[in-house]
Amino acid sequence: PLRYISKYREFVKREAVKNKSQWKTMGPAKVAVPSPNDFLQKHSKEPKLGPKKKEEDGKKLLPLSVPQRTYRPVTRIKKNFINENAVAVIKGVPKKPRPFCVDTRQGDKYPLEPSGLVPKYIKKKNYGVTPKYVTRRNEEMKREEEEREASVLEQLKKKAMKTLSEEERTNILKALKKNWEEINHAYLGLPVLTDTMYKKIHKEELELKLKQLEHDIEAIEKHKNIYIAD
Repeated sequence: PLRYISKYREFVKREAVKNKSQWKTMGPAKVAVPSPNDFLQKHSKEPKLGPKKKEEDGKKLLPLSVPQRTYRPVTRIKKNFINENAVAVIKGVPKKPRPFCVDTRQGDKYPLEPSGLVPKYIKKKNYGVTPKYVTRRNEEMKREEEEREASVLEQLKKKAMKTLSEEERTNILKALKKNWEEINHAYLGLPVLTDTMYKKIHKEELELKLKQLEHDIEAIEKHKNIYIAD
């Protein structure tokens, strides 16, 4: 049998040739060409103002102000910077060369002043002088100490402490010594062997009492003036 051939074959070929590469154009295929009379003119894009009116709403405009006869306009004097710079250079003091320190064979150098080799701090006027804030702080601490001592003395005066008389002091000292002798006699009468818990505790209690009595006797004998607070 013969091969099938479509009846639209020739029509399709014509359409393909007619519309071939239609998308390769830049923009639309046909563009209206501008008229040569529509060229860009000077100041054509600037905004146009309406005509000036001499009178607006029936009111006359104010006349222009005229400067007075004594008015003198400020005139700017043009400076000659080249001459001024030349005069400043001629009259100026030349800069002193900065001292450098070289510490390597290759000649590496650095400024001498910030290196720490120049003793500039000990040459200051206020070198070795106590700073003001330290002096002020010391004065405040001294004043606080005086106020604290004054408050302590005031509290002692308010409490009205009583001085112990010599007779009372002697009697207390005798009583303490007598008590010490009694406890010491009891301590010496303890057995040599402390084999029970009761004996150990009793011995420790007597030792503590003897130490306390010895401390009190020593304190009273050392100080002649003894104060008693109410």
